[in-house]
Amino acid sequence: MNIQEGFDIVLVGVGGQGVVLASDILAEVAMKNGYDVKKTDTLGMAQRGGSVVSNVRISTHVDSPVIDRGDANFLLGFEKMETARFASMLRTGGVTIMNDAKQEPVSVTAGGEEYPTDEAIDAEITKYADNLIKVPGTDTAVELGNRKVLNTIMLGAMSFFLPFTKSSWTSVLREKLPEKIAEINVDAFNAGRRDMLDIISRAEPADLAGEEEEDEHGHDHCC
Repeated sequence: MNIQEGFDIVLVGVGGQGVVLASDILAEVAMKNGYDVKKTDTLGMAQRGGSVVSNVRISTHVDSPVIDRGDANFLLGFEKMETARFASMLRTGGVTIMNDAKQEPVSVTAGGEEYPTDEAIDAEITKYADNLIKVPGTDTAVELGNRKVLNTIMLGAMSFFLPFTKSSWTSVLREKLPEKIAEINVDAFNAGRRDMLDIISRAEPADLAGEEEEDEHGHDHCC
């Protein structure tokens, strides 16, 4: 995708999953790479597990932080039901990257809604997304011993599709996060990238031919 045309990215989840921090990190990485960025956050009873939505717009010039329905290039979902609720934000050709785990939002725990089946969630998302990629984000966070790093795992998974070097991401993580939690979040980011690489290599090995990683000297090379 041509960066001049922009990346419109919607991040969704529930309170406590670190959606806003993830969008802040994404925005910072893009700005450090010389792009104009606008973002906006919507928090619905977030501290009680309500819906949290962040819009991040990245381009050479951005006028408004608001992404219109049907315009998003990417939907990054931290929770399955919330991902389905916002699938209509995607444009034709859009990609959904979804944490394959549920955390019941307040609308369900309060008895106002029934949690949908996995089949219903997938059907709703694929009405809008040309590509639905399920990432084991929560499982990976548990393996790392800290559920709170889900947000950086999801950023790691998404970073595979964006034109920013891995060192750009890890540099911002170390700058923005307290020293005592920075390294576990860098580890989580790298784990998310590995998860995505594994998913894509199993699904479409040919797609890996053009992906790039950095070596220890900071230079890009094809993987």
